Formats: sequence, structure tokens, C-alpha cells
Amino acid sequence: MNKKRIKEYAKQAGADIAGIANVERFDELPPEKHPRSIFPETKSVVIIGRRITRGTLRGVEEGTNFCNYSMFGYDWLDNRFIAMTTFLLSEFLEDSGWEAVPLQNLPPEVPPMGISVRKGNPAPNIMLDFDDAAVRAGVGEIGFCGVVLTPEFGPRQRFQMILTDAEIDPDPLLSWKICLHDEGCSGFCPLEAIKGGREILVAGKKMTVAEIYYRGKCASCKNGAMPNRYHPAGKPDRLASFCIRSCADALEKGGRVKNRFELPFRLRDAWKVKTEMDPYKF
Repeated sequence: MNKKRIKEYAKQAGADIAGIANVERFDELPPEKHPRSIFPETKSVVIIGRRITRGTLRGVEEGTNFCNYSMFGYDWLDNRFIAMTTFLLSEFLEDSGWEAVPLQNLPPEVPPMGISVRKGNPAPNIMLDFDDAAVRAGVGEIGFCGVVLTPEFGPRQRFQMILTDAEIDPDPLLSWKICLHDEGCSGFCPLEAIKGGREILVAGKKMTVAEIYYRGKCASCKNGAMPNRYHPAGKPDRLASFCIRSCADALEKGGRVKNRFELPFRLRDAWKVKTEMDPYKF
């Protein structure tokens, strides 16, 4: 199927980002993390992204209004705006004669919640790793901060996915570096939950990602982080947290993102609260 037509329609439907991977890029993954475990005839994986507008983070950055992010950057963006974009593109693919499986971005940490229905099948429910898939679809990289960074918006976006039996020319992996981890972003966490660093490899692409203490320190963070609304096993939502807002500001100032503004994001000294971590192990 024609990739240009798919991307043009995705943009018309509201997508800010669209990337495509052939399913073979996922073959290094185990069955419980592989797209073909959900749709065995999958030929292509389409990643759809919509931006978190910078203004959606403004109330959190000033410490005066957290509701606009919880609606426009957290709940409504995921469950309404990008969900509709994903569904419309799925309809477009199916109107063209190809099956399209829309998938919401649910925590890949969620354990199986059933038993296998046939021999050799993994147990339900299969939860794909959307950050991993975004790298394989060429839309970005996983930064030192542990979230996907794109050339368009840095960390300011959310993703959904479509699995299809249409064979679509894949996009190349991102070939340049966005992350600035070598310039001090490990100090962005007020709770010192971002430590060290380890190299990960996704479809041959090397990235350095911090060791992040999600369960203890991140879970107790009062600096804009929010609990995972889907499952307690999932990582906290950090896209409005002090660390990710600092990352977004640094990438803008470093000229690493295409979405440019007249004024810098961080205009005043940033507020931060150094809370005590919860009394259980990471």
C-alpha cells in the first residue's frame, strides 16, 4: 500500500507524527511482546503520535494549574483525540481492503491476566511496548530520561499503534541523536531517582538510558508526575514532571527540536518539591 497516501490521511485525521515499521523489525522480541501474537498476519506496524502542546504544560510549570495537563495532555489526549485519529486511519486502511488493529498505549509492565487459549500461544493480554515500537518505526529514540524523544517535539507527545496486513514501505530508523544526556540532565530529578546509565539496543539502534527508580521515588514524586491510570504495575506518567519539563526546555534551548517558539519554555526559576520516598523497595 502507498505510504505517502497513508501518511497524508493520518495528517488529515490529526496526526502530528506517523512512522511505519515492517513486522520483521520485531522478530528479536519474545512472543509475549510481539505484534504477531495479537494479529498473526501483521505485515506493518504504524505508530501514530499527537503532540502535547507546550501550553498544556504551562500550568504545571508555574505550579498553579494541573487540570489542563490532566485533560489535554493526559486523559483526553489519549482517550479522545489520538484515539479518534487512530480509529479514522484504521477505517482508511480497512476501506482500502486491509485489516487494521488499533491499539491503545497500555503499560507493557502489566502481567498476563488469563491463560493461553491454544497450545503455543502466550497468555492474554499481550501488552506491546510502544516506546520500543516508536524506535522501530523510526519516529524517535528513547532518551536518557527513559521516554521517547522525537525530532518534532522532544518528549511532548503520546502514541497509539495500528497493526495491519498491508505491506507498507518501512521508514528508516532515526539516524541522529536528540538526547543531551551528556550535558547534565541526570540532575533534572529533585528526588535523585535518575542514576547511572545503561546501553540498550533496539533493532540495532544503540541508546543510553538511565536507571530510574520508578516504584519508590517516582511514585512519590509531587513535581508533576501522575500515577499510571491503567494499572498499578505501570510506570508513573512523567510527561509533565519536573524532569521531563526540564528535558523539554533543554532540548529547545539546544536546538534539538523542530517545534520552535518566540520565548523559551522556562522563563522563571522552576519550583520543585523534594518529597520523601515511599517506605518500600524499588
